[in-house]
Amino acid sequence: MSIRHFFLAISVPCLWGIGFVITKPAMEQFPPMLINGLRWSLTGLLLVWWFPIPKKFLKQLLFISFIGCTVQYSLTFSGLNIIDASSAVLFVQFEVPFGLLVAFFWLKERPSFKNILGLVISFVGLVILSGAPNLEGKYIGVILVLSGAFTWSVGQVLVKPISEKLSGVIITAWFGVLAGPQLILASQLIEGNVINNILSADYSAWLIVLYLALLMNILGYSIWYHVLGLFPINKILPIMLLLPVTGVITAIVFLGERPTLKVFIGGIIILVGVGIILFTKKAKSAYKL
Repeated sequence: MSIRHFFLAISVPCLWGIGFVITKPAMEQFPPMLINGLRWSLTGLLLVWWFPIPKKFLKQLLFISFIGCTVQYSLTFSGLNIIDASSAVLFVQFEVPFGLLVAFFWLKERPSFKNILGLVISFVGLVILSGAPNLEGKYIGVILVLSGAFTWSVGQVLVKPISEKLSGVIITAWFGVLAGPQLILASQLIEGNVINNILSADYSAWLIVLYLALLMNILGYSIWYHVLGLFPINKILPIMLLLPVTGVITAIVFLGERPTLKVFIGGIIILVGVGIILFTKKAKSAYKL
């Protein structure tokens, strides 16, 4: 992996980690499905005018947007409403081993010994950073987050062949067009009061939606699908283990939280584990149109 691709790749968990922290307050005004429906709809509205309809891949994108966006975000963010943040950080990261397993069976990608070693080391750091999760009476939330992590990993494996042929920003644009309305409809059917929630939200909640659309989606997902098309799943997906490190840094800077010694130790161990995975034998890059 070149230095350019390395910095592109690690920028994604940085952007997403910030979003993970700031989304929690917004869900006091927008329920989980609605806030994700709004972010993806706004993404689609901003991007769709600039790109032609990818007719060859439209059916696949529709299916993947349902699995990897609508179902996944509905499960994950509903779970985040139930369990505490430290537990959520731990369980969301199961998308990495889930993704490696799905890629092994679906794409026949066999992880190397260094991939597995780096993953194990990173999870040790993750457990140290997150601490012992408080799950009493919150098992439904755990199941929801784990289910969301699994569906997200399936979505990434399904979209990888498309990301090798379409640019990341085109995929992001059409996921916005397809997933946004799905999520808003699901919100109306399951959460209810969509119009009232939209009209009653204050500007701070809308600023968070704007961040999610512009930086997490348009910038973050466009970069993510770009690098996903260039490298194997087992090389790229473990980068997501950096997300809790970014989340902790964001909480320190924006929320004034004081990190403990175990947070520093856990963060360093995660960085070591991810470094082992990223700086192994160079992967062959695929040509991208």
